[in-house]
This record gives sequence, structure tokens and C-alpha cells, in this order.
Amino acid sequence: MPVKTMGWDIGGAHLKAVLLDEQGVALQVLQQPCQLWKGLQELHRVMQMMIDPLVAEDIAHAVTMTGELVDLFASRSDGVQQIVAAVQERLAGQAVYIYAGNDGFLDPSGIDSGNAWMIASANWLASASYTAKKVPAGIFFDIGSTTTDILLFRNGRVDAVGLTDYQRLCSDELVYTGIVRTPVMAIAGQALFQGRQVGLMAEYFATMADVYRLTGELQETHDQTTAADGGEKTVAGSARRLARMIGCDFDPDQLPDWIAFAEDLRRRQMDRIAHGCNRQLARAANIQPVFVGAGIGRFLARELAGKRQCDYVDFSDLLPHRLPQAELQTADCAPAAAVARLQQRSFAQI
Repeated sequence: MPVKTMGWDIGGAHLKAVLLDEQGVALQVLQQPCQLWKGLQELHRVMQMMIDPLVAEDIAHAVTMTGELVDLFASRSDGVQQIVAAVQERLAGQAVYIYAGNDGFLDPSGIDSGNAWMIASANWLASASYTAKKVPAGIFFDIGSTTTDILLFRNGRVDAVGLTDYQRLCSDELVYTGIVRTPVMAIAGQALFQGRQVGLMAEYFATMADVYRLTGELQETHDQTTAADGGEKTVAGSARRLARMIGCDFDPDQLPDWIAFAEDLRRRQMDRIAHGCNRQLARAANIQPVFVGAGIGRFLARELAGKRQCDYVDFSDLLPHRLPQAELQTADCAPAAAVARLQQRSFAQI
């Protein structure tokens, strides 16, 4: 009998979930900060907070993750196994399926050190695989708060060079840059301020959330991370943090200069993402790629599509939804939505 399905994407900094009805229509999109490195009690607490509002009914759960990366765990395999055990405990008595990439879904009771590597950080493959079933050929982007995935897909499957994080970092299919949590010092060694190249301090003074707040592109509901200085999340607060990056104090009369500084940092991050895109396009001979954008930074994917004269499709348009007046869309939590839908299809529930 068909049931609703909750897809979970368990990260190191956020917990994301998407609830689908029996026909695969998205009913809820949820995201909460979850500082997993502080302990598994954080995962228990946030999961419970997210499932408490659900009425008692038959729900299947499909799980993917990246949280095994946090330094709470001795190894990635250890992290996978501990997270799976925590999920089993929190969802006791309910059907739980663990996404293992190309090996499909596994029963949590069968997870061990031999298959944990297939589960570790496989969330990108869920999103890209679902996209490949809906769009003939193209480049899939998931530009999130911390990382960017860039995947070539065609003929109904993901045409990835790498599978592990290490392999994908080598192929630029994983670019470790995002629009909220990434420290500004990780973007570039220099930037332009008032027409001069100036070196950036290697200090955690500001993040890319500050940059995108000044460019006017950051939706505040997407920034669930404490500011680098613990201060206010305002234009003035962001400008003050960015000023520290080059040894200056913020003067409100110079706000246009700090906005220009932010725009230069944005360009440097965009260049890094564009480089990864170009590497995948170089393998896309004889196809007219469509760019598919997911993640809270997908406006950058849309911009890249325009520059390369490619059609753009939003991931939210690939999955039917009946969401309330929600601030979060399915594209904001694409892996959670995708893993839920893939589980439904895999188990022939509809």
C-alpha cells in the first residue's frame, strides 16, 4: 500500500527533510541548523523537533547524508554507522531505507564497514540521478551553503568522473565553496577595494553570507549560521566584518565601496564555479546541455546558463509540489526531495 515518504539529508551543519505524499507530491520542505560536530544528541534533538508536528500515520523514511565528515567521528565509516544507528533509534518502529548511491537503498540493519563508503556523502548522486530521469542531458548544479556540486548527466544517468569526495574534488565535480558558510579567506588571497588589489587576512572574520547580504542576493531564511563574530546579520554588520578582512573599520559613508568589494569577491567565487562547469562541459560533446539548478545559491547557476546561452531549469519544477506559503522550496533541499522520490520509485509504491 502506498505511503507518504520523508526524505532526510543529514549534513554536518543542517538537517533537511522533504515530505512527499503517496503520489510523490512535495507537501513540506524543512531545514534546521544541526551542529552535528557537537554530538549525536544534536541529531536526535533536531530530528525529533522536525517529526513532532507530523500526525501519527504510516510514513517511510529515506536517508542520505554528508554528516559523517564531521570530526566527531573516528572515520567516515564510523560516522555512517553511528548516524544510521541514531536514525534507527529516533525512527524506531518505522520503515527506514539508507541511500547507497548506485547500489540503491539498503536496510539499516545491514550497514557495516564494508558498505558504509557507498553511503558516505552520496546525497549529490540522489539529486543528480533524479534530474537525469527528468531532463535529457545537461549539467546539474547544487550550490548550497557550503559546497557546490557540478555534474554532467545524459541518457538517463549521471556521467560522473568521480564517486568519492576525493575523486570529485580532483575532477571539479565537487567545489568546496558555498554562499553562506564559506569563509571569505577561502575564496581568494586578494580582492579589489577602491581600485587597488589588497591581500585578504587569513582570519575567520567574515563569510560569504556577508558578501551576498551586501550584493542583495541572500535570503535571510537561508542563513541559519551564526555570523563569524556572533554579531548582527545586517548590511552594516556584514560590511563591518568584510572590512576586517583587509584591516579596515567600516564607515557607513563608504558603503558603496564595501558593496563593490563584495561584488569582486562574488566574481572570484563565480570564477571558481565556472571553472568546474567548463571542465564538465568539455565532456559534453554533441549535446545541447540544459543547466539544472538546485540549492540556495542556484541563482548563480541561472546566471551561468545565461552567459553560456543554455536553457535553465529549476529543480523545483522537476517535482510536483503542494507547499503552503513556504519560504523553502524543494530545490533548496534537493537531496532530501530526490532521495524520497527515488525510494518511492525503487519500491514501486506508485
